[in-house]
Amino acid sequence: MAKTIISEGRTTNEAIEKGLKELNVSRKMVDIKVLENEDKRSFFSILAPRVVKVEMTLKEDTEEKTHEVKTKKEIVLTDKEQEKASENLEKFLEELKKELPEDTTYNIKKEKNAIYVDLNSPNLGFLIGFRGETLYAMQNILTAVAGKGIDNRVRVILDIEGYKAKREKTLEDLAEKVAKTVIRTRKSVKLEPMQAYERKIIHTKLQGNDKVETNSIGEEPYRRIVISLKK
Repeated sequence: MAKTIISEGRTTNEAIEKGLKELNVSRKMVDIKVLENEDKRSFFSILAPRVVKVEMTLKEDTEEKTHEVKTKKEIVLTDKEQEKASENLEKFLEELKKELPEDTTYNIKKEKNAIYVDLNSPNLGFLIGFRGETLYAMQNILTAVAGKGIDNRVRVILDIEGYKAKREKTLEDLAEKVAKTVIRTRKSVKLEPMQAYERKIIHTKLQGNDKVETNSIGEEPYRRIVISLKK
């Protein structure tokens, strides 16, 4: 049976947004029925708080996809697969180095769940891009390169000049700062759109906070986090 919830808000859009946050899905993944419209108010209810109710039902294919994501198996590479992926990456990176600053070095670390690649040089900022956009695009390329000739799915984690560690510290500081603002003002705050990896940092940093909660809204690549007071 499809999951159905009733969501309330001062406007239809607010009620829908609250429902989407509760279900943790995008708008196109649910059927929406307005139960009480903000325009239909009687003279005697005009002074009462405005409440709009909407019924939201997960579409059947959405439930199946959600279940599939939850049951997805963790990647485990054999020693042979790790070696093959490493060889693929080394061959590619040796060619790439010819197009990069002369002092560029790289390191490949093999693990059963992922292959880690570090690129180092003071002059690789152009490979990081605005808030890591170029870095993540390159990570996708390396993932495709590493998987050549391997039946199993290979996951590559790329870092350049320790960018991810620096970015993680920046995001953790941001999470704490915004949480304090939400507690002080009692108003929710929407953060800028972020990569899934970056959103996870915010969620993890605040999951132990007993006063605020985090939820992701919107669709990629504009998916963002909302930090709000716990009910």
